[in-house]
Amino acid sequence: MSKLLSIFGSRRTWAWPYVLFMLCFVILPLILIAFYAFTDAAGAFTIQNFVSFFSKSEAVNTFIYSIAIALITTIICILIGYPAAYIMAMQSFRTPQVMAILFILPMWINFLLRTIATVELFHMFGLPLGEGALIFGLVYDFLPFMIYPIYNTLQKLDTNLIEAAQDLGASQRKVFTKIIIPLSMPGVYSGIIMVFMPTVSTFAISELLTHNKITLFGSLIQRSFSEGGITMWNYGAALSLILLVIIGLTSFLGQNDHENHEGGLV
Repeated sequence: MSKLLSIFGSRRTWAWPYVLFMLCFVILPLILIAFYAFTDAAGAFTIQNFVSFFSKSEAVNTFIYSIAIALITTIICILIGYPAAYIMAMQSFRTPQVMAILFILPMWINFLLRTIATVELFHMFGLPLGEGALIFGLVYDFLPFMIYPIYNTLQKLDTNLIEAAQDLGASQRKVFTKIIIPLSMPGVYSGIIMVFMPTVSTFAISELLTHNKITLFGSLIQRSFSEGGITMWNYGAALSLILLVIIGLTSFLGQNDHENHEGGLV
């Protein structure tokens, strides 16, 4: 009995389910993607899948366009999300709980249902489906992922720093630009990653809100796996790997910029 207690009482024992989950559903799929990306249909090593991507102007243009759409969506989410998070974090307002509920409520519904509802709203008001509808739908779906990281960071700010700046004669504008914004950057960076990553790889939202008139990079990957047959799996894996590398580099560079910024503040 004591032996069982010593085994199940150890934190290392309870970590094993998470380790197995990571191995089966994170590491193993990444290994398979890398394997298919660097092999052909016969299983032989090749880089032709990457050559095919860079030699097709349509695929490269789609990738660049997807990055642009993701950047526009992320910027709009910051412009809308930061003021909303700031208002929610201010103790002088009585509306934070109401605003939080309003932003959480849409997330209780599956994003595909929300996107279909957005399509119907555009039809109801006679608005055309296209690039504008796509950006609107992306912002609508991913805005909460920008708001809540910023809100959590602002809520945990040390108010003593703000009070000290005010005692030293800093105006509200200087307090906001010199203290609040720099200290809230961790939440902004988290929000950027949480919005940019899914936006650049989405395909269902673009297909529904544009009636397949606009193709994003995620759609190319999805079609390679679902419509191209087994011979296109290698090409689809190569596209997935390229997207993973770009997202990884973006996260890494953003983290480095954030650490350098913190070092400058110190």
